[in-house]
Amino acid sequence: MKHVRRAATVVALMGAVALPLSLGGGPGGGLSPMASAQAQGLIKNLIARLRGETLPAGIVKSNGRIEATQVDVSSKYAGRLAEVTVEEGSNVAQGQVIARISSPEYEAQLRAAQASVQSAKDALASAEAEITSRQSALEFAKSDFERGQELMKTGFITKQVFEQRKRNYDSSVAAVASFTSQRDQAQSKIKNSEAEVERIESIIHDLTLVSPRNGRVQYQLARAGEVVAAGAPIVTILDLTDVYMTIFLPAADAGRVTIGDEARIVLDPIPDRIIPANVSFVAADAQFTPKTVETKDERAKLMFRLKLKIDPDVLQAFYTRVKTGIRGMGFVRTKADVAWPADLQVNVQAPPKATDNAAPAASAPPAAAAAPQAPDSQTPAAK
Repeated sequence: MKHVRRAATVVALMGAVALPLSLGGGPGGGLSPMASAQAQGLIKNLIARLRGETLPAGIVKSNGRIEATQVDVSSKYAGRLAEVTVEEGSNVAQGQVIARISSPEYEAQLRAAQASVQSAKDALASAEAEITSRQSALEFAKSDFERGQELMKTGFITKQVFEQRKRNYDSSVAAVASFTSQRDQAQSKIKNSEAEVERIESIIHDLTLVSPRNGRVQYQLARAGEVVAAGAPIVTILDLTDVYMTIFLPAADAGRVTIGDEARIVLDPIPDRIIPANVSFVAADAQFTPKTVETKDERAKLMFRLKLKIDPDVLQAFYTRVKTGIRGMGFVRTKADVAWPADLQVNVQAPPKATDNAAPAASAPPAAAAAPQAPDSQTPAAK
């Protein structure tokens, strides 16, 4: 069955290559000698690559699929969606408003908390005014009491009058202490009320959902007017600056790969484009667990998952054309001293970055000089 599938794949590739060449052939729709030679050479290279015949020792390959980091934008609180400002396929920037949730309950709580703050401030002003008034009375009562003490020594006032002055003084001290306590309570209430206002304002602020990073909307999971629960995702965003291919390698090959090693990616829609990548992840656990007794044959069945991360500069250069879910082939070096063959040399690159000492833009080479010209369908992870 493997031979039948491989033969069918080769035939399909031959047809895919021959068809566009026949459209540009000589008179009568036939192939010119040059076009025929090019077609045969391309078909031979594709067949050899599929069979692994052109790969030198120290380079391995595996099928994979282009993926990107996904981020769910969710609400921390329940409510009704007032609006959703994006659709599936929309490009979004970090901090851009994605959706808004209306919540009259929290808005009412905010007004109540603000009223509580104002009430506490009024109580504070009243307590401070009373303290000022009572302190004046306290000063008079204190001086009257001190004069009474001197007069008691000479006998000019009776003991009853002195005790009355003492009671007035003690009462004034207690009054000042009482209103001072009321002032402290009002200040504490103001702090608590203001904290409550900040809490509710933060909730209302979180009801406006923003994009946590640059990316593209993959799924819109809720529509305006729907009631969403706390934590329910509203949209799913793909971070197209963090794109990678997931492949699986046998234990013998995965054990010789280290994080940071160079890799190459060839996608099915654009087999003539070699995309640069690096090994960003090697699984610590095998995907297939052997039996209790590990024989050599069982160990050969162990497969480890790897991630080949595409160069972020390349992704930025072709940002609008990057897509996920596209199948292709990933190539990894298991020996650092092995040179990449000619048919795996990178030919998809980002334009050079401008520097302070760079030549004027008018004299700089166009971006196409860094990456071969190709139709819209021939870009990394593109259509």
